[in-house]
Amino acid sequence: MNYSEQKNWKRIITFLPGKYHFNKEYYPSEEHWDWKGNDVHLDTFRNPDAEAKIILLHGVGTNGRQMSAIIGGPLAMDGYEVIAIDMPLYGVTEVNRRMTISYDDWVQLGSDYIDFERTKDERPIFLYGLSAGGMETYHIACRNSHIKGIIGMTFLDQRNQAVRNETTNTVFWAHFGTPLAGLSVKMGLGGMKMKMSVCSKMSALCNDKECLKELLADPTSAGNRIPMKFIYSYMNYAPETEPENFDVCPVLLTQPEKDRWTPLALSQPFLDRIKKVPVKITVLEDGSHFPVEEMALEQLHDNILQFIKENL
Repeated sequence: MNYSEQKNWKRIITFLPGKYHFNKEYYPSEEHWDWKGNDVHLDTFRNPDAEAKIILLHGVGTNGRQMSAIIGGPLAMDGYEVIAIDMPLYGVTEVNRRMTISYDDWVQLGSDYIDFERTKDERPIFLYGLSAGGMETYHIACRNSHIKGIIGMTFLDQRNQAVRNETTNTVFWAHFGTPLAGLSVKMGLGGMKMKMSVCSKMSALCNDKECLKELLADPTSAGNRIPMKFIYSYMNYAPETEPENFDVCPVLLTQPEKDRWTPLALSQPFLDRIKKVPVKITVLEDGSHFPVEEMALEQLHDNILQFIKENL
């Protein structure tokens, strides 16, 4: 399946400023890559002359096409090669029915895709992740050192109870959701699915209420249903390298100023533990968690561009 067959994204990007809208002359190509029987969809802006590649990772309320719209296209216009991955369970990637996808699979897929790109050439690779995709950039970098820099909208350690308290929907889900998901896995019910909007604070995904309605109505992004196995593994994932020992590459946090889901205070404790590589924090004026505000989008683009140029 391709995005030509999926209509939700077309309504969602109408909430972005006009220059971010795709048209016949400005549009990502669509590719497919097989990973363990999963037909992984890629939005691509290929450019063999680009001096670097940027791989985009969505979170648990977005998908690759939305990443292409807010930042992939603008970075491609700057001359970079950009790839947005639809991780299994999201976007139009078709999941191998013999697998129950876990968050660990997302991390391994990201690492394997970097290796796949490196079979083509050895151009530098940067990772950008929105929401849960931000921490995913870190987890992938712990597994695959062939990365020049990681950029995240958030860096959330879900093992931290304070993070769970703020990012889940209620006190019940904050304290009992993860143990219940773990119990489901132990009982052989890891494939049982739940809407992420039930347990997570998806109502804070975007500050534009009409855009939020469209996101929540999209079964390939914020309206998605996720296996208990994924939820449990995501909430308990332990990186292969704890932040005190992380020395792979520089880190940039692009924190939306008006993020009502994951404010700066949730990412700061984790980033403060990183001492062996440079860490930079920038604030996107007026930005939502999923930013549709023009000032925030422009600052996101400018800060990523500067970070890449500084680290090539």
